Amino acid sequence: MAYFRLMRIDILTIFPEMFAAILNESILKRAQDKGLVQMHTHNLRDYVIAETKRKNVDDYAYGGGAGMVLGIEPIARCIESLRSQRVYDEFIYLTPDGEVLNQGMSNHLSTKQNLLLLCGRYKGVDQRVRDHFITKEISIGDYVLSGGELAACVLTDSIVRLIPGVLSDESSALLDSFQGELLDAPVYTRPAEFRGWKVPDVLMSGHEAKIDEWRYQQSLEKTQNRRPDLLKDKND
Repeated sequence: MAYFRLMRIDILTIFPEMFAAILNESILKRAQDKGLVQMHTHNLRDYVIAETKRKNVDDYAYGGGAGMVLGIEPIARCIESLRSQRVYDEFIYLTPDGEVLNQGMSNHLSTKQNLLLLCGRYKGVDQRVRDHFITKEISIGDYVLSGGELAACVLTDSIVRLIPGVLSDESSALLDSFQGELLDAPVYTRPAEFRGWKVPDVLMSGHEAKIDEWRYQQSLEKTQNRRPDLLKDKND
């Protein structure tokens, strides 16, 4: 009997509506429909104690400076509520100064059962959240977004597609760019010729060994041209 593992991802945000379209379409929707993953968003405003019209989750930074900071109180209350119900493998904070996401990190996280993602906003979160709750900080690139919601969607998609049973052809994920530290080779489909532009003959040959060699050489050449940094460790 195959081992079944249900993954759960909880996302803490002040804009839960932003996730509706992305989490409920395509591969992420199919993963949920198959019962392989559960994804839940939690509005941090629901965990504010003080009864204010706006249910403020942010405040001015001590010491001055521009920008608002997400406060520790609603975040702590939300995390502690969820933590009382289950054990989390990682408490992840999406932030521009985190470790840059790569395929290896997604592979590793896809083996976990319960993940909690905290979306940053404004100038970030109170440092005490990072010091006392967060176990991993992740960035999706060296640039700044308006908040961590889009980054959380990127991370979620990169993880969920790797869960066994999510993709109809599981070998597809294993052949993605970065899985073998190389970029993916060019791909083609019908028609075999369009406006005089032809599919490489080797791909039409049916010779599996030659096709594999062609794909490897194409991947290696593309990686050398576009991402030579990926080959640095191999050459050292």
